[in-house]
Amino acid sequence: MHLAQNVASALRMAESLLFAGGQQTARRNAWDAVCENRRHARDRQESERMLLRAVR
Repeated sequence: MHLAQNVASALRMAESLLFAGGQQTARRNAWDAVCENRRHARDRQESERMLLRAVR
């Protein structure tokens, strides 16, 4: 988790140097959506594993 936060922080610093405010916000929102989708995917996988264990 800390690695993802460090990478996100580094990307935000880089984008602040490279992009105007509107683009920066759009890219940050897109990245946040990607991270949220990944979290949901992990949650779905864990739920599936738990259900499969319960069925056995």
